[in-house]
Amino acid sequence: MVEMWDLSGNFFLSEQDVGKNRAVACVSKLQELNNAVLVSALTEELTSEHFSKFQAVVFTDISLEKAYEFDDYCHSHQPPISFIKAEVCGLFGSVFCDFGPEFTVLDVDGEDPHTGIIASISNDSPAMVSCVDDERLEFQDGDLVVFSEVQGMAELNDGKPRKVKNARPFSFSIEEDTSSYGVYTKGGIVAQVKEPKVLRFKALRDAMRDPGDFLLSDFSKFERSPVLHLAFQALDKFKKEHGRYPTAGCEQDAQTFLKFAADINEASVGPKLENIDEKLLCHFASGSRAVLNPMAAMFGGIVGQEVVKACSGKFHPLYQFFYFDSVESLPTYQLDPQDLKPSNSRYDAQVSVFGSKLQKKMLDANIFIVGSGALGCEFLKNLALMGVSCSSKGKLTITDDDVIEKSNLSRQFLFRDWNIGQAKSTVAAAAAIAINPSLQIDALQNRASPDTENVFHDTFWDGLDVVINALDNVNARMYMDMRCLYFQKPLLESGTLGAKCNTQMVIPHLTENYGASRDPPEKQAPMCTVHSFPHNIDHCLTWARSEFEGLLEKTPNEVNSFLSNPAQYAAAMRKAGDAQARELLERVSECLDKERCNTFEDCITWARLRFEDYFSNRVKQLTFTFPEDAATSTGTPFWSAPKRFPRPLQFSATDSSHINFIMAASILRAESFGIAIPDWAKNASKLADAVDKVAVPKFEPKKGVNIVTDEKATNLSSASVDDVAVINDLLTKLEEYAKGLPPGFQMKPIQFEKDDDTNFHMDLIAGFANMRARNYSIPEVDKLKAKFIAGRIIPAIATSTAMATGLVCLELYKVIAGEHPIEDYRNTFANLALPLFSMAEPVPAKVMKHQDLSWTVWDRWTIKGNLTVAELLQWFSDKGLSAYSMSCGTSLLYNSMFARHKDRLQKKVVDVAREVAKVEVPEYRKHIDVVVACEDDDGNDIDIPLVSVYFR
Repeated sequence: MVEMWDLSGNFFLSEQDVGKNRAVACVSKLQELNNAVLVSALTEELTSEHFSKFQAVVFTDISLEKAYEFDDYCHSHQPPISFIKAEVCGLFGSVFCDFGPEFTVLDVDGEDPHTGIIASISNDSPAMVSCVDDERLEFQDGDLVVFSEVQGMAELNDGKPRKVKNARPFSFSIEEDTSSYGVYTKGGIVAQVKEPKVLRFKALRDAMRDPGDFLLSDFSKFERSPVLHLAFQALDKFKKEHGRYPTAGCEQDAQTFLKFAADINEASVGPKLENIDEKLLCHFASGSRAVLNPMAAMFGGIVGQEVVKACSGKFHPLYQFFYFDSVESLPTYQLDPQDLKPSNSRYDAQVSVFGSKLQKKMLDANIFIVGSGALGCEFLKNLALMGVSCSSKGKLTITDDDVIEKSNLSRQFLFRDWNIGQAKSTVAAAAAIAINPSLQIDALQNRASPDTENVFHDTFWDGLDVVINALDNVNARMYMDMRCLYFQKPLLESGTLGAKCNTQMVIPHLTENYGASRDPPEKQAPMCTVHSFPHNIDHCLTWARSEFEGLLEKTPNEVNSFLSNPAQYAAAMRKAGDAQARELLERVSECLDKERCNTFEDCITWARLRFEDYFSNRVKQLTFTFPEDAATSTGTPFWSAPKRFPRPLQFSATDSSHINFIMAASILRAESFGIAIPDWAKNASKLADAVDKVAVPKFEPKKGVNIVTDEKATNLSSASVDDVAVINDLLTKLEEYAKGLPPGFQMKPIQFEKDDDTNFHMDLIAGFANMRARNYSIPEVDKLKAKFIAGRIIPAIATSTAMATGLVCLELYKVIAGEHPIEDYRNTFANLALPLFSMAEPVPAKVMKHQDLSWTVWDRWTIKGNLTVAELLQWFSDKGLSAYSMSCGTSLLYNSMFARHKDRLQKKVVDVAREVAKVEVPEYRKHIDVVVACEDDDGNDIDIPLVSVYFR
């Protein structure tokens, strides 16, 4: 039955549910998450027979004796039933998985198979395979790979998997003698083959006696898992003997618990623990009854993913025990047993672990959460349950400028179907108040950026205790990092990517900041590769998205700009006078002249001619300019890897992919011209009849056509000395075309929308990409995969999101309590697919020194008083630093090299900033920030902190 105690950890229970059955109380709210999933409650006594209709069973509150009985049944059942046992006891948790005597994992990591483009293969034993240096190979020794499209050494194209040896960034060996094979000439793709893996799980009864290797999470706690293995057994014995959990802070219960642990260790058949960490076990016993929300979130994420593995065979299961603790989250001060006692409060479970002193600090905290998506929803739920900002003194501000979309509902669990289109932060805040009505929350719809510093002003920042990022892009993270550095506020950072997640603690004066380390920028394909020499489906989809936007969004926008104000548009084009302006005008001109559509039949004609242009004529021109036997200036074949020689497509009305392309293209063209779409437009056979009537002119390749092959080129438009003359000619023609248009004519630009399956956007993009892939003999993709790549969808799932936020909130205890050394904090990288958990101390902030001064990136030198420039220079001189330059924003306020700057020496710094840098200092700001360049007595530059001059 529901008790007040449960409200610390269960977000679907309220005070009104006290006395009800826990499962029954949660069913309706669980059902709201997804109508396609039938949720029911079972409240009778549980027996083994109940399990026969399930693929997986999860136990979170069960005695060891019952667990043995149930697991024996599941393990021996045909087919086996996957058994998962999980427990959270205060700051300690455990998971055990048994998926049966033989469980097949179909995909151990969920990553796309790695591929490489072959440059050469030796006739040798073992054979050396070299790949183009376009991108690094991701193969590892022992991987299996298959070869295809290899020319010369055709023996390798037999589809037989071969094992990788001596894997290097751009080469590897295969255990095969190729000395008698044909000589490699060109081409070839090598692709990783993923083999199923069979795991043999031990039953719980056997695994408890012989647990094997534990899955580690923190290498600084290498010996911890065996101790916790013992602790959970001792707890089971304590509950069996006493019918309850040990009482928090009770010395007698702690001693009884320690004796049970010692007895179990002594009676152990396997290796015994030589030293039992009694202090750790006392912490374990004291908080064992509490299910803390952050721990529940973390273990809920882990177990949720294990259930998916059990039912799908995707990703590697946890094998078999995982133990975790966050004992560092406890306050650094000694806890008073009186401070741990319950008071019939919803926070009693949390108080039993941390004490009422920390609970009060949490209630009074002032928190800023930036982002209200998947991470933001989880954080709000966590903080509401933890009681953060739940007193009259506390305040939680959340901001997000986005609205709820249907695709958000798979993981942003505070939102429902009926919230689609509403502001994320407002809906999430209301849902969080429903979890805990005491939450003091302010929901805003502002993007945290330089443009909103009048909203998130100095006074707002000064009042904050902690900032929690719940963002989905690096630029926003960098901005928040900069603001937290400036105002010296703790920043709790996290992110997810599919089954992966990471957390980073940014603590003032202890750790490095978020921006101190950066991932390398994502490699982007050169424009010439995308437009003329694609060699993978990503290139084809990038090109498809670009063409979609050019034809259906950018060109109609340009047409409308011209028609809205022809004179102003003409002036702008003449002023630009370059190849890009000429190309834009050519598109607008074609759109209003020979490609103008008045009927749906015109749209079909346009689509058919576009097909011919894209997938036949352009390829014929490319292969005419660069024939298959073409060579570069150095004599090497032009069509060397990674380039693939293309073949033109022959249109066929009986090819469904051709007709589907025409259907999507003609419907969207009609939409952009405001033309009614007839019912028969979506009938493939009737559309095929209409397409057959289109006359397609014969194409002859031209000599002297310039095709860009320079990988560094950023623009595919070739400049011409006649650009200005052509622009003037096109503008004259446009004025004539406009006269033939109906009064007030405007086109309808179409903005790409990936999530509407009925709008033909993805049909056209997938059609574009697959026809191009067919040109270049690249494997095609279905519409879903095309949507994933072209829609730039970042994979996101609820499990890794829950885990990341749980880990961050375990750190939040430390931040709010204060006084924790850097050794207590943890940054985490986890991959639930493997599974892998890697926790480590944050990197300390780098310390810089000069004479007896020392500082880090966290320091900001503040100077009180309305100083002149000369007085500020003297302030530095008194510290042994020679300040020679001073700037504010992008403007130079003073530099000793410039004689005219001497006139500024007697002026106030703030006045010089107003005059020179045109700084507007709002009333709420009492200081200005200046960057000062200094050198020491030896003329060495010294990188000093930002200087804030408080003039008010």
